[in-house]
Amino acid sequence: MTAYTPAVRLRRAAFIGALCAGLAVAGTGCAAEKTDPDKGTNGVGKLAADKIEGQAKAAATAAASVHLSGTLVSGGKTFTLDMRLKADGGSGEVKSAEDTFQLLRVGEQLYLKASAAFWGKSDSAGKLGDKYVKVPESDPTYKQFRGFTDMHVLLDGLLGLQGQLTKGGYTTVGHTRAVPLSAAAGKGGKLSVSLEGTPYPLLMERAGGAGRVELSEWGKPFPLEAPAQDQTLDYGSQLPTTKDGKGAGPTGTPAPSKSPAQGSGTGSGTGSNPGTG
Repeated sequence: MTAYTPAVRLRRAAFIGALCAGLAVAGTGCAAEKTDPDKGTNGVGKLAADKIEGQAKAAATAAASVHLSGTLVSGGKTFTLDMRLKADGGSGEVKSAEDTFQLLRVGEQLYLKASAAFWGKSDSAGKLGDKYVKVPESDPTYKQFRGFTDMHVLLDGLLGLQGQLTKGGYTTVGHTRAVPLSAAAGKGGKLSVSLEGTPYPLLMERAGGAGRVELSEWGKPFPLEAPAQDQTLDYGSQLPTTKDGKGAGPTGTPAPSKSPAQGSGTGSGTGSNPGTG
């Protein structure tokens, strides 16, 4: 039997200890302290999937504001949106394949800014381009666009999952740890919920490829004011006709009083198909 000097035994022990420390995550059998995946989280990841969804919806309902960015499919049309929303209005941009719209709602007053090309057949097209136009509540355009500026209408449509819920392994959305929920193995949509602080929804992937929307800046204040008078045009109770000779609402925008986030014609969202086109 080979005899080891004390110095050799110490070097051997140090080597084995270093090896175990370096390979502990690979499950080598070396003795190592097990890491708690919920350490430092808000604890919602320990809950059942339906309880996590419930807490996320409650957090969203109670929030003062949110920033939504991503894509939605409605009425067979794809819209890219970048909107900041709160209870009394919202502002931001909505793009379709044909047009780009700047939307601003302060209380019940809605303002719409579109390119001159959008108003192409209007006698006032030259004046309307890059100006905020006050949209009268009686005009169909008001109902078509208001949904994009309504925080709770959009969230109600976005956060619906259909089917049995399961939760997956922890992930990250941006720099925030999250727990993902899948409905009907993903066929009914996917929702990622924050594991840090308040369990806000962070990412919604709608069923059937009907959109992917990130939800961020929960509760962050932002200014919401009517545009300057020299940047605003008021045509009274009826807007000028657009490039197609019809009202100002673009083809494919949501039908009156429905959320643009509800229904898609391709997915299994919570609402009926709201498309007008």
